[in-house]
Amino acid sequence: MLLVGKQRRPQLSFVAADALRLPYADASFDAVTISFGLRNVEDTAAALREMRRVVKPSGTLVVCEFSTPTWRPFRTIYSNYLVAALPRIASLVSSSPAAYEYLAESIQAWPDQQGLSTMIEKSGWRDVEWRNLSGGIVALHRARS
Repeated sequence: MLLVGKQRRPQLSFVAADALRLPYADASFDAVTISFGLRNVEDTAAALREMRRVVKPSGTLVVCEFSTPTWRPFRTIYSNYLVAALPRIASLVSSSPAAYEYLAESIQAWPDQQGLSTMIEKSGWRDVEWRNLSGGIVALHRARS
């Protein structure tokens, strides 16, 4: 991914780093974002605190992550898709079907919108809010340092 990023945006700097030990000084950035990666970090709260450390006062956090569909009938269909259909489809078309089993499991184990909002607040962020996308399959959380 870094190689593709460098090819597409050669004017930008790309760094591979541990989300629990970011290689930047305190208050280095106006904003920090993470998309579809926070649920893959070993210690979510520690990663959120580390992101808070590198953001300037009144800086912004944006987290785009899988979440919980808000309409109960759709939530049931989506859950069934994750546990039954997705692994079957992946076994037919993917060279790494186990990755899709992990994807389904990690999405189901992930907190809903309010749960992630609470986790963000407990990690030192304020003014936490979210917006649902795709009926709540994905949520975009925003907060201030």
